[in-house]
Amino acid sequence: MKFRIDLKIFIFVILFLITNQIKIYAMIMIFAIIHELGHLIAGMLLGMKAEKIEIKPFGVAIDFNIKRKDYIVKIKKGNLLEVKKILVALAGPMTNVLIIFILAIPTMFQINQEEKMLMIFSNITLILFNILPFYPLDGGRVLKGIIYILKGKQTAEKYIYYISYITLVIMTVISSIAILYLKNIAIFLVIIFLWGLQIKEQKIYRNRIILYETIEKEIKNDEYKNIKIPIENKIN
Repeated sequence: MKFRIDLKIFIFVILFLITNQIKIYAMIMIFAIIHELGHLIAGMLLGMKAEKIEIKPFGVAIDFNIKRKDYIVKIKKGNLLEVKKILVALAGPMTNVLIIFILAIPTMFQINQEEKMLMIFSNITLILFNILPFYPLDGGRVLKGIIYILKGKQTAEKYIYYISYITLVIMTVISSIAILYLKNIAIFLVIIFLWGLQIKEQKIYRNRIILYETIEKEIKNDEYKNIKIPIENKIN
């Protein structure tokens, strides 16, 4: 298993230190790691093997090594693999929901109310952030999986790309207003981080479109090659 740390995280730490928001940032990162453990456990239970773990500025990302046989097994119009991916994606936010319920039990932890509310707030933030219909966040992964099962791979990739883009534009507008009134640099950093993800996914999406178009041309060319022309219709 590979392990990687995104060096941009140190820039974020410095910025949050300067703005005196390091406590909430640290709390969110701690619960983001627990959130990702939910993905990891769910993936392992479903027979998926973690290939790479990467610590990013706003959480942790786990890449799973998919078994070849999982691409073959079909369920109706979809693929068993997509069902597994949806369950793994849902496991993260559900982990945060479970933590909130545990923290809400009065006698469970002997910690002061302020600390408890900060923990609950951190988990609510992670849930709301991750359920956004933006790929590769959990909400985007679930939505992509559902569209894949109903409409197929190419349609799912097309739809989720444009849905993610529209979601990010709306978030940018709302966040700009929030920054204006709240004067909170954290909101700006989150939006910058998401735009970075969108640009990365845009490159991947365009490369896949080129690949699909190339494959379609080759299939058409093969079909034309296999057409038998009657002798009387040939041009001498």
